[in-house]
Amino acid sequence: MATSLKIGALKAPSLDDIEALGRVALDTLPEEFRKLAGDVELRVDDFPTPEVLDDLGAETEFDLLGLFHGVGMAHAPAVEYTGVMPNRIWLYRRPILDYWAEHDETLEAIVSHVLIHEIGHHFGLSDDDMEEIEDAAG
Repeated sequence: MATSLKIGALKAPSLDDIEALGRVALDTLPEEFRKLAGDVELRVDDFPTPEVLDDLGAETEFDLLGLFHGVGMAHAPAVEYTGVMPNRIWLYRRPILDYWAEHDETLEAIVSHVLIHEIGHHFGLSDDDMEEIEDAAG
Protein backbone atom coordinates (compact mmCIF):
# COMPACT_ATOMS: atom_id res chain seq x y z
CA MET A 1 0.00 0.00 0.00
CA ALA A 2 1.44 3.37 -1.02
CA THR A 3 1.45 6.30 1.34
CA SER A 4 1.84 10.02 0.82
CA LEU A 5 3.61 10.39 4.16
CA LYS A 6 7.03 11.97 3.73
CA ILE A 7 9.09 10.76 6.65
CA GLY A 8 11.83 13.32 6.07
CA ALA A 9 9.27 16.11 6.56
CA LEU A 10 8.12 14.97 10.01
CA LYS A 11 9.27 16.99 13.01
CA ALA A 12 8.38 16.88 16.66
CA PRO A 13 6.09 19.74 17.68
CA SER A 14 8.13 22.66 18.99
CA LEU A 15 7.64 24.74 22.13
CA ASP A 16 5.84 27.28 19.93
CA ASP A 17 3.58 24.55 18.50
CA ILE A 18 2.57 23.41 22.00
CA GLU A 19 1.99 27.02 23.05
CA ALA A 20 -0.22 27.58 19.99
CA LEU A 21 -2.28 24.49 20.90
CA GLY A 22 -2.57 25.79 24.46
CA ARG A 23 -3.71 29.21 23.27
CA VAL A 24 -6.37 27.63 21.04
CA ALA A 25 -7.56 25.53 24.00
CA LEU A 26 -7.66 28.63 26.21
CA ASP A 27 -9.47 30.69 23.56
CA THR A 28 -12.12 28.00 23.03
CA LEU A 29 -13.08 27.68 26.69
CA PRO A 30 -16.57 28.90 27.48
CA GLU A 31 -16.52 32.64 28.08
CA GLU A 32 -17.39 32.36 31.78
CA PHE A 33 -14.34 30.15 32.37
CA ARG A 34 -12.05 32.46 30.41
CA LYS A 35 -13.26 35.37 32.54
CA LEU A 36 -12.63 33.40 35.74
CA ALA A 37 -9.17 32.39 34.53
CA GLY A 38 -8.37 36.08 34.18
CA ASP A 39 -4.92 37.09 33.06
CA VAL A 40 -3.25 33.78 33.77
CA GLU A 41 -0.07 33.49 31.68
CA LEU A 42 0.58 30.46 29.52
CA ARG A 43 4.18 29.25 29.40
CA VAL A 44 5.75 26.23 27.73
CA ASP A 45 9.04 24.57 28.53
CA ASP A 46 10.55 21.20 27.69
CA PHE A 47 10.60 19.98 31.30
CA PRO A 48 9.78 21.21 34.80
CA THR A 49 12.72 22.56 36.77
CA PRO A 50 14.50 20.24 39.22
CA GLU A 51 13.09 22.39 42.06
CA VAL A 52 9.52 21.83 40.87
CA LEU A 53 10.12 18.10 40.54
CA ASP A 54 11.56 17.98 44.07
CA ASP A 55 8.72 20.09 45.53
CA LEU A 56 6.10 17.79 44.01
CA GLY A 57 7.96 14.56 44.74
CA ALA A 58 8.05 13.56 41.08
CA GLU A 59 10.11 10.47 40.33
CA THR A 60 11.12 11.54 36.81
CA GLU A 61 10.98 14.65 34.67
CA PHE A 62 8.28 12.93 32.60
CA ASP A 63 5.83 12.69 35.54
CA LEU A 64 4.46 16.21 35.17
CA LEU A 65 2.63 17.39 32.04
CA GLY A 66 1.63 20.79 33.36
CA LEU A 67 1.62 23.00 36.43
CA PHE A 68 -0.37 25.90 37.83
CA HIS A 69 1.95 28.29 39.64
CA GLY A 70 0.54 31.21 41.55
CA VAL A 71 -2.25 32.11 43.91
CA GLY A 72 -5.45 30.28 43.12
CA MET A 73 -8.78 32.05 43.25
CA ALA A 74 -9.67 30.30 46.50
CA HIS A 75 -6.59 31.81 48.17
CA ALA A 76 -6.47 35.21 46.48
CA PRO A 77 -6.55 38.25 48.75
CA ALA A 78 -9.58 40.53 48.65
CA VAL A 79 -7.34 43.48 47.79
CA GLU A 80 -4.71 43.47 45.04
CA TYR A 81 -1.15 43.94 46.11
CA THR A 82 2.16 44.44 44.33
CA GLY A 83 5.31 42.37 44.24
CA VAL A 84 3.55 39.12 43.38
CA MET A 85 4.41 37.11 40.29
CA PRO A 86 1.52 36.61 37.87
CA ASN A 87 -0.41 33.35 37.88
CA ARG A 88 1.04 31.00 35.29
CA ILE A 89 0.13 27.73 33.71
CA TRP A 90 3.10 25.73 32.52
CA LEU A 91 2.82 23.10 29.81
CA TYR A 92 5.76 20.71 29.60
CA ARG A 93 6.42 19.73 25.98
CA ARG A 94 8.52 16.59 26.33
CA PRO A 95 6.28 14.85 28.91
CA ILE A 96 3.23 15.82 26.82
CA LEU A 97 4.84 14.36 23.69
CA ASP A 98 5.82 11.22 25.57
CA TYR A 99 2.24 10.79 26.81
CA TRP A 100 0.94 11.42 23.27
CA ALA A 101 3.21 8.72 21.84
CA GLU A 102 1.85 6.18 24.33
CA HIS A 103 -1.89 6.95 24.06
CA ASP A 104 -4.56 7.03 21.41
CA GLU A 105 -5.49 10.70 21.76
CA THR A 106 -4.78 13.70 19.59
CA LEU A 107 -2.09 16.11 20.69
CA GLU A 108 -4.71 18.85 20.70
CA ALA A 109 -6.91 16.86 23.11
CA ILE A 110 -4.00 16.17 25.47
CA VAL A 111 -2.86 19.81 25.57
CA SER A 112 -6.44 20.94 26.13
CA HIS A 113 -6.93 18.41 28.95
CA VAL A 114 -3.70 19.48 30.69
CA LEU A 115 -4.58 23.16 30.33
CA ILE A 116 -8.09 22.68 31.72
CA HIS A 117 -6.69 20.59 34.58
CA GLU A 118 -4.27 23.37 35.52
CA ILE A 119 -7.03 25.99 35.30
CA GLY A 120 -8.92 23.77 37.75
CA HIS A 121 -6.04 24.27 40.19
CA HIS A 122 -6.34 28.03 39.62
CA PHE A 123 -9.99 27.70 40.65
CA GLY A 124 -8.86 25.97 43.84
CA LEU A 125 -9.80 22.41 42.86
CA SER A 126 -7.66 19.50 43.98
CA ASP A 127 -6.65 16.59 41.75
CA ASP A 128 -9.28 14.47 43.55
CA ASP A 129 -11.96 17.13 42.92
CA MET A 130 -11.15 17.19 39.21
CA GLU A 131 -11.07 13.41 38.98
CA GLU A 132 -14.57 13.28 40.48
CA ILE A 133 -15.79 15.90 38.00
CA GLU A 134 -14.26 14.01 35.07
CA ASP A 135 -15.74 10.72 36.26
CA ALA A 136 -19.18 12.31 36.63
CA ALA A 137 -18.91 13.79 33.14
CA GLY A 138 -18.07 10.40 31.67
